[in-house]
This record gives sequence, C-alpha cells and structure tokens, in this order.
Amino acid sequence: MEILNYILSINPNYIIIGLLAFFYTLEQVFDNPFTFKQRGKHLFQNILFQIVFFALNLFFFTILVSSIEWLNTKKIGLLYLIELPFWIRLILSVMLFDFATYWLHRASHKIPLLWRLHRVHHSDTQMDSSTTFRFHPIELAIVYQAGNIVAAGIFGLDVTSLALYYFIVYIFFFIEHSNLNYPNCLNRTLGLLFVMPDHHRVHHHQEQVYTDSNFADIFIIWDRLFGTFKLIPVNQMKYGLVEFEEEKQQSFLYLMKSPFITIKREVSDNSKN
Repeated sequence: MEILNYILSINPNYIIIGLLAFFYTLEQVFDNPFTFKQRGKHLFQNILFQIVFFALNLFFFTILVSSIEWLNTKKIGLLYLIELPFWIRLILSVMLFDFATYWLHRASHKIPLLWRLHRVHHSDTQMDSSTTFRFHPIELAIVYQAGNIVAAGIFGLDVTSLALYYFIVYIFFFIEHSNLNYPNCLNRTLGLLFVMPDHHRVHHHQEQVYTDSNFADIFIIWDRLFGTFKLIPVNQMKYGLVEFEEEKQQSFLYLMKSPFITIKREVSDNSKN
C-alpha cells in the first residue's frame, strides 16, 4: 500500500517527461525499424500538443475528479454491489477503465465527429515516442475524460484506480509508439494478454482495415475477444493517413484546426489492389 501511495503521489508530468527522455534517448542510441529525418522538428511539433493539453486539462481534470468522487459518495456503479478485497478491486478497476477506453476508441474510428478529432493521432507518418503526445487536446481533455466519468458511473470506479490506470497506460503508450526494435517473442508471450508494440504499429498502419484494429491500450484481450485483433510483419507497415501525407499537413497549427475542416478520407494504393 505504501508503494502504491508513493507512485500515485508523484507528479504525473514528471513521469511523462521522464518516460519521453528515456525512450527518445533509446531511439537515438539503438537501431530503429523505421528511419526518418528532422527528428528534432518532429519532437517539437508533438510536444506542442502536450503543452496545450496540459493547459486545457487544468480545468477539465477538476471536473473529472469531482464527478467521480461524487459518484463514489453516492456508491453508484456495479462494483458497489459486491464486496471485494482492496487489491482485487483495484486491479479489476484498472482493467475496466481499459475496457471502457477500448470501446470509446472503437467509437472514435466509427463516429465521424469523433474521428475528426482522433485522426490527429493517426496523422503521424513517422511514429516515434513523441507520437504519444500527438492527440488533439479536445479529444483528451473532453471526450476521454467524459468517457472516464461514464465508466466510473457504470462500474463504480474511483480516482485511485484511475490514477493507477494512467500511470500504467502512459508506460504502455511510450513502449507502443517508440521507434525501437523489440523481440518477436513478445508477441507470442506477453502479447497474449497485453498490447505489444507490434500490435499498436498495426493500428497505425495507413490502410483502414488495419487502422480499425487493435484498439486496446493495455490489455490486448479486448481485441482478441471482440474480433478486432490483427497482426502483420513490421516490414509491411506504413504509418499515417494518405490525406495527411503532405508536409504542411504535419504541422501543429494545421493539425489543431483539422477537426474543423472537411477532409475526405483517402484510400492508400495498397488498399485498392
């Protein structure tokens, strides 16, 4: 319990900065499965998203916490119907937050309004650890925070489990997005339960049949259970979206305004074959 309290007491911004520094350094030291130029510019553009999100979330995070605490005070949610030991309830709560996010993520690919926001993340044609930050701030601060409140209301989840979920999910985000070579055996071992980098790379593939797969953030079992799991060799992957391939469409300012612009979803040449 003391270890958990210590972990959750750490400023999450320090954790995020530390993870970025660690994985970005590894990307410069070791061989990469994908090579690209202007890494510094790419890093700077993606960090801008995190800065705006941080500023916007100062307000929305307060709403998130107060809403979940109110739900807990009223004992609203399924987990309040049964008595569970603390650690079992905590682990189950983290899994349920991930389960709820899986379905919200799927919805973000199918509902046009949500896709306008979410496609900012998929626009990155050169994915690395900094891609973890490339989300439209409105999507993270409003859509996903609202999803967390709904999940807390349905399942009876609390702020402590949400904090632990975010601690774990950010570690997974950096592992999944980093431009590093990982052992193939991970897919056959840990990858039976957890999301591995090769799983998430498929999700960032340019072809929509692969983009609309592997929606989970932590537990790949959701994709395996609900028929959205796919895996292809790394050397067959091409990141991004066809409609965002031009350099000007990779700029921070363009991506920030892109949800408010009508951009037709294009099909890659490989998809036409």
